[in-house]
Amino acid sequence: MTSLDRYVHPLTDRYASREMQAVFSPGRRFGIWRRLWLALAESEAELGLDISAEALRQMTAKLDTFDLARAAELEKRFRHDVMAHVYLFGEDAPAAKAIIHLGATSAYVADNADLILHRAALDLIRTRIVRCVEPLAAFARTHAGVATLAYTHFQPAQPTTVGKRATLWIQDLLLDLEEIDHRIATLRFRGVKGTTGTQASFLELFGGDHAKVEALDAAVTRRMGFEKVFAVSGQTYTRKIDYQVQAALAGVAVSVSKIGHDLRLLAHLREVEEPFEEEQIGSSAMPYKRNPMRAERMCAIARHVIVLAQDPAFTAATQWLERTLDDSANRRLSIPDAFLALDGCLVLLENVARGLIVNPEVIRKNLEEHLPFMATETILMHAVSRGGDRQLLHERLRQHSIAAAQRMKEGAEVDLLQRIAGDRAFGLSQADLDRLSDAARYVGRAPEQVARFLDDHVAPTLSRQRGQALSISDPDLHV
Repeated sequence: MTSLDRYVHPLTDRYASREMQAVFSPGRRFGIWRRLWLALAESEAELGLDISAEALRQMTAKLDTFDLARAAELEKRFRHDVMAHVYLFGEDAPAAKAIIHLGATSAYVADNADLILHRAALDLIRTRIVRCVEPLAAFARTHAGVATLAYTHFQPAQPTTVGKRATLWIQDLLLDLEEIDHRIATLRFRGVKGTTGTQASFLELFGGDHAKVEALDAAVTRRMGFEKVFAVSGQTYTRKIDYQVQAALAGVAVSVSKIGHDLRLLAHLREVEEPFEEEQIGSSAMPYKRNPMRAERMCAIARHVIVLAQDPAFTAATQWLERTLDDSANRRLSIPDAFLALDGCLVLLENVARGLIVNPEVIRKNLEEHLPFMATETILMHAVSRGGDRQLLHERLRQHSIAAAQRMKEGAEVDLLQRIAGDRAFGLSQADLDRLSDAARYVGRAPEQVARFLDDHVAPTLSRQRGQALSISDPDLHV
């Protein structure tokens, strides 16, 4: 079969980064399996089982050297993926053939490896979020004082600033960082628990010595880089963990989708736009189109991540007693897909955040069109302070506003301020009205909120996270 007549997954072909693909690659997974077998053998030897130094040496030498074609042959023969690799490792390290997987069940390598992969993938997601927050924070600071029309129900509301709106996006991402950090910090190792979680096989190996079984569990956990281990398990670690992790991923996807939808609305208003390349084509039929395709793609892939969170929920809810196998095929699909898809979303978001285009004149025009109506309460208060009748002026403002709004609907420019300036009952000049309808009067503390938020919340978070973030390359993807 060639690549032309074989299905290629869009996540690996178009969206997910090389780093996230590497996390879930066969080489990474099977290399972890071998390290788990080595950690088990080393710990068993330390605790007195008859395992030779030569066996450990050969295992160590072959941790990342394996023939996947041979593994496929063995799996076809045995119809069991773990046993195929047990046999393959025995062929590669013959001195260890008799003791590989000693006392263990398949979940020892499969489940513990999944937890290790969860941790690596969560670390990468954390780094991706940080890389998105950094340019958004710079954008918010640059545009902290740029007044813009705010919307509720996508209807004109009181003004805000471009930077303040960006802080709402950042705050969601910071909440996501907290959740991702929590998931990483509380992730436990399955450890060495045996076939149904009773550790019976290991108790037999150590002649009934419970202390040595506990020491074995602790030693393997330590060797594999975990501080905590599940106190109890069935055959597998509780599938609640998969649900909690993917719920956290779905939470990040919710934030990305919110940002994407906002950018699509702003693109329609022509106020803020995503990057658009010199030779980029917006439509095959309409040459003038400038579709927000990156934001649209963010929303599309984020939806997939959000929906995928249902898979582990159902899996956790339908685990029979000590375990059932109907989770296996599902987890092969849903767990990597969720991480790969979210990785692709965050790659897109970072790309967009670093190239956002602000059109200040469009923003100003849109705001000025609606600002006179928003200024009527302030105008009323000032006219009353000059001796006007509040009820009379309120009625005249209502009439002027209706007339000006109708004029807008007919395609003419707003003339509300001119109507008020020409009405002697208000006693206000055009200069007075221009001053009272200055956008800066109506953004409240937005500029100060931006500065305070960036200094007190974003900067410390970024400083702390940079110390934990992975070093990753800039992705070369379909962004």
